[in-house]
Amino acid sequence: MIQRLQKRYALSRQGAKDLIKGCIACVLQNISFMFPVGLLYALVSDLLKGGVSGGRIPFYIAGCLLCVGLILLTTYVQYNATYFATYVESGVRRITLAERLRKIPLSFFGKKDLADLTSTIMADCTFLEQSFSHFIPELAGSVIFTLLISVSLLFFDWRMALAALWVLPISFAIVGFSAKIQEHLNQKAMDARMACADGIQECIETVRDLKANNAEQEYMKGLEQKIRAVERRSIINEFGLAAFVVSASLILKLGIATVALAGSLFLVQGTLDILTFFLFLLVVSRLYDPLQGALQNLAAVISTRANIARMNEILDHPIQQGKSTLTNQGYDITFDHVGFSYNTGERVLKDVSFTARQGEVTALVGPSGGGKTTVSRLASRFWDIQKGKITVGGMDISLIDPEALLSLYSIVFQDVTLFDNTILENIRIGNKDATDEEVLAAARLANVDEFAEKLPEKWNSNIGENGCELSGGERQRISIARAFLKNAPIILLDEATASLDVENENLIQTALSRLIQNKTVLVIAHRMRTVAGADKIVVLSGGKVAEEGAPEELLAQKGMYARMVKLQTESQGWTL
Repeated sequence: MIQRLQKRYALSRQGAKDLIKGCIACVLQNISFMFPVGLLYALVSDLLKGGVSGGRIPFYIAGCLLCVGLILLTTYVQYNATYFATYVESGVRRITLAERLRKIPLSFFGKKDLADLTSTIMADCTFLEQSFSHFIPELAGSVIFTLLISVSLLFFDWRMALAALWVLPISFAIVGFSAKIQEHLNQKAMDARMACADGIQECIETVRDLKANNAEQEYMKGLEQKIRAVERRSIINEFGLAAFVVSASLILKLGIATVALAGSLFLVQGTLDILTFFLFLLVVSRLYDPLQGALQNLAAVISTRANIARMNEILDHPIQQGKSTLTNQGYDITFDHVGFSYNTGERVLKDVSFTARQGEVTALVGPSGGGKTTVSRLASRFWDIQKGKITVGGMDISLIDPEALLSLYSIVFQDVTLFDNTILENIRIGNKDATDEEVLAAARLANVDEFAEKLPEKWNSNIGENGCELSGGERQRISIARAFLKNAPIILLDEATASLDVENENLIQTALSRLIQNKTVLVIAHRMRTVAGADKIVVLSGGKVAEEGAPEELLAQKGMYARMVKLQTESQGWTL
């Protein structure tokens, strides 16, 4: 049962146990609310028999105190078992999702956008927090409580019990049968909210380009349509929910009428005493209140399915696993007939084979879309290949835990990611245990000191969200400094000097020459002068290795590499 709850509601094992405890606590609370009804029944019985004697007064006083005590105790237990436990589980759920995302292959993120994943971790978890603190325990408590009361009523008088309970299956069936419609409406509303969130995020991220192209008004018209779509879908969603819940609640209220009519009829016929009639009127007046809430809770629980499905999509996605022990002999990177596609469509790499040797600089060049960046990501197991094998020092990387494998790599990609922190701390990400002196040494190797020393707070200057306070070249130098600080045996550089001017590019290349001794360096570049001093050139075109060899050899062959060098040399002479 615990495993079913975990799967059904995206819970941890402890969360599933706490949910069961919360349901039991709600049952006990509902039962405690029936004690005053029993006490009132005893009082009416005494009054009908001639009044309350002096000896019975202490009994009723004690009974009142006992009822108050039980209600307070069960409410306290219920509050702790639902609300407090839910808040803890909500935190666990967010951490679990984040941990799962950390181990999921990057191919998953290619199919998702940031707004969608953020909504799953934040908004969906918040919605489920409300469900597990309000809806599910109270629904389960109401249903179980109703079953217990129903059995008790059948023992008192089965005719009156049927008059009171016939509305229950009909009311719950109405809400239950609405599940498909609600799921459809909820999915439409979710899609509208995601489209709106994407539009808002895109607007914020591209506001500079929108202004530059005078496209703000046109874009805002589209964004306003998305916002109106959310409003429209929310209204439709609420109406669809209310139509079923209100209808079920109206039928539920008919139970009071049928109890009154049936009781009056049996009372006239003399087959029912006035005390039993009074008892049933008391019980049904108390019974239908939690059931009306249960109908609303049932509809709310049905509404959580879309949120839970989004979470389970993350929790059920296969993760990259492997041994944490590295068995490589050296650091040569070998691609052996590797084939890869991001989706089920056309392959990005078809049959790639080459070796990047330790102590050498291997440069990947070729036209855009040829697979250069893909190769660097596959080498560090950001994705898993579908064909062939990639090894590091003879070690098959598909069998190694990605985090253990990445301890061998210092990576600088074309798209630099920085954090809203100081320059010093952004570089320290390369090695969290590094001293300030080590960080500064790495920074100077990457020529970061050239601009850091000019800032008001120097190395402790905050660079803003994703380094918005810095230029593209300055951001890239910080990223390169991280790689220097990590000082791993394998270096991957994907257009690492693309945003640098000629002077700084030369400085970085000089620093790299000091860094690469006895290391494996894989460089991706479009500018041929960047890789002119490489030990080996691998030309990728159409997902295959078109040429391979030393720069001088490829120039002599007058093939694709020689043509690229010629074209870029000619373009340098172009002027306005």
